[in-house]
Amino acid sequence: MDELSPRLRAVCDLEVAEVREYSGRHEYDGAIQDLSPAGVRTGLARLAAAAASGPQDDPHDEAHLAAFEKRAQVAFGDLELHRRSPFPHLDGLDLACYDRDYAPAHDRELARRAHLAAWPQAVDAAVASLDQLSSPVATALLGGIRGLAAGIPADAPDDARAAAADAHARLAAHVERAARDGDPDPSLGHAGLTALMSSAESMHVDLGRLAERADAERDRLLRLLAADCARIDAGRPALEVARELVRDHPGPDGVIDAAADWTRRAIEFTRERDLVPYHDGICLVGLAPESRRWAMAMMSSAAPGEPEGPSWYYITPPDPSWPDRESEEWLEVFSATTLPGITVHEVAPGHFSHGRALRRAPTPLRRTLHSAAFIEGWAHYAEELCVEEGFCADDPRFAVGIWLEALVRVTRLACAIGVHTAGMSVAEGARRFAADTHLSGSAALSEASRATFDPTYGRYTWGKLEILDLRERARKQWGAGFSLRRFHTALMDLGSPPLGLLGTALDRG
Repeated sequence: MDELSPRLRAVCDLEVAEVREYSGRHEYDGAIQDLSPAGVRTGLARLAAAAASGPQDDPHDEAHLAAFEKRAQVAFGDLELHRRSPFPHLDGLDLACYDRDYAPAHDRELARRAHLAAWPQAVDAAVASLDQLSSPVATALLGGIRGLAAGIPADAPDDARAAAADAHARLAAHVERAARDGDPDPSLGHAGLTALMSSAESMHVDLGRLAERADAERDRLLRLLAADCARIDAGRPALEVARELVRDHPGPDGVIDAAADWTRRAIEFTRERDLVPYHDGICLVGLAPESRRWAMAMMSSAAPGEPEGPSWYYITPPDPSWPDRESEEWLEVFSATTLPGITVHEVAPGHFSHGRALRRAPTPLRRTLHSAAFIEGWAHYAEELCVEEGFCADDPRFAVGIWLEALVRVTRLACAIGVHTAGMSVAEGARRFAADTHLSGSAALSEASRATFDPTYGRYTWGKLEILDLRERARKQWGAGFSLRRFHTALMDLGSPPLGLLGTALDRG
């Protein structure tokens, strides 16, 4: 495993859960980041002290690292997100990071038990920190907090299980009180959201202009949806057609087989079109670990810091105990219209393909620090790329599914800006989801609620748009030398760069 420079180590120490699972920095196994007020101050002091160790050799890597340092200062120092949201605490407590077989089972089990033993101290830190927890954020995350209990291993020693359960109960009670009595306003404010997004992506963000662009992208997507739905039924409104299409799905027992079939087809198409620099690796499809079954579908890639091993495309069918209506709504995600696009996003040329490139990124920094807006922006771009390249061109349902998912993502961007800068309520956000997407009812409300605790969840659309803009610049700059393979390889050589640094791909590609 790579040795990390003092500055890179200081950043990792402030992102323990993230770099352990997604960068493969397993020296952090069994540990929970200290997110108490004192612990965060200590981490920020180490970050400042490490700055004296000097710049990175590569100017691009220096800018990449500086963005993550700035983002840490904004998130933990200026905005104090660890005081406003249980989300970083929830991430730190999660034990599912040991489920994938990146190391011998015995070693992972020892790490899981050490991690569980740290729950009481970590919960004390969370309760001490969470003194600015608003009611909407607490309400949105209360289910996730309660669900942590399912991750307590049944075979852990009795005393460890009891201590963890007691700690979990204290945290749940604290969040329940905030849900009942907390501040009704979850917003970061215009300056706060601007600082958070700008620092993370090494570019100044004009939220007003970005909101206008989100509206324009929504209108473009609605036109595309109308055109492709008209290929199926020109006599009805597009969203009405789409809502009927998603009712065509496999039963609970057929979901994983359907996902495996689309995985094979997506990988074959990506290889045939030579869309990404690497086509190796094994992607397995299977049932999500119990503690990750809040997600309908997700990719758990072999991380850059780990030995070679399989990646997993995890699928979560509805639980047999659920009411029929709830089960039906869940299964609509796996419809013949939407599952193909989800698989392209998660597998190829999306996250799985990107993960293969991350393992070959040329510097430790690029293998370790990943821009979330680039990661999700790339996978979202990959969906539209497949429409452009003719995947399932004879079946309009594939394109319909891509536009439906894209409408959800662009509505996230609009709602994040609305909730945090324009006084939009969660109920108003849910109405926007119901108006502009195929979602309704509890699904629309859940998406709108996410804006309260995940203020940058518009990153999917934002990242996609920045990649599309760069692609047009590459076409003009490279002229006859442009190819998708060249463009995508130049991007992936940068790892997962902050969006403001994407131009390096043109200069070096």
